[in-house]
Amino acid sequence: MRNLACNIAGIPFANPIVMASGTFGFGQEYAKHYDINKLGGICSKGLTLESRPGNRGTRVWETAGGMMNSVGLENPGIDAFLDEEMKFWEKIEPVKIVNLGGSNIEDYVLGALKITKDTGERRKAFLHSVDMIELNISCPNVKEGGMAFGIKTDVAREVVREVRQATSLPLAIKLSPNAENIVEMAVMCEEEGADCVSLVNTFSGMKIDIHERRSVFSNLYAGLSGPAIKPIALRMVHQVARELTIPVMGMGGITTAEDIIEFIMAGAEVVQVGTYNFMNLRAGEELLAGLNRFMQKENIKSLDEIRGIIR
Repeated sequence: MRNLACNIAGIPFANPIVMASGTFGFGQEYAKHYDINKLGGICSKGLTLESRPGNRGTRVWETAGGMMNSVGLENPGIDAFLDEEMKFWEKIEPVKIVNLGGSNIEDYVLGALKITKDTGERRKAFLHSVDMIELNISCPNVKEGGMAFGIKTDVAREVVREVRQATSLPLAIKLSPNAENIVEMAVMCEEEGADCVSLVNTFSGMKIDIHERRSVFSNLYAGLSGPAIKPIALRMVHQVARELTIPVMGMGGITTAEDIIEFIMAGAEVVQVGTYNFMNLRAGEELLAGLNRFMQKENIKSLDEIRGIIR
């Protein structure tokens, strides 16, 4: 039997496969296609303090080797999530991670406080609850003219510090590949008490409708994800992992078990699978089976044997 177990901040993951934020909803739709209890974890759709309708116009565009999205954090809001979606999460086994967004530091802090309070109450009632918060610092900071929190390290430091003080839950920081210095950003997150970093979020890209002579997206730019970004994402995960003592969740273009192995060898503790969920509704189940087959074939008994071996 192969040992696929992973651990972040004392939280055991049955295996390294985590469904990435924004690509899996809260899991209910995919649960119709396979047993999602086989997954290591689920990261929620990005949640904000108040509900958001998302962006207007075109939201998704297929491109060579991937997809572009400009969804705009459409979500029901934290209160609605806790009141409704948590009823489903209480029944499932994977590690449950809430992806938290905001437009200013106050939003982030209040959101973290709500999630932490609700988690404590559910645990007192012996119910499954949120296990971890993933802080999305790629959100635009409205007080700074819309620049994402995660671009400049000094700006990001403040929001990481404030949220760390607001929650007792394990805290992962989701890093943007558009940061001025992603290694410096990751080191800062560890300095400010983060339990983990996850990377990479989508790359900023563009698509022009040459007939209409305008950008396809209302916001001009959109997030690029999928296999096209994997080599760059893998490089960034490797650079970050060798500088930190806290775990790394790696992501970016994973579509095969071999991709997962590459991220583990680069130093990731677990991986997140995003765009592939749109390409294959049974992605999680098939990746897990493929991972077991690969380890069997290569006589790898535990992921710890290969984690971070690329130095």
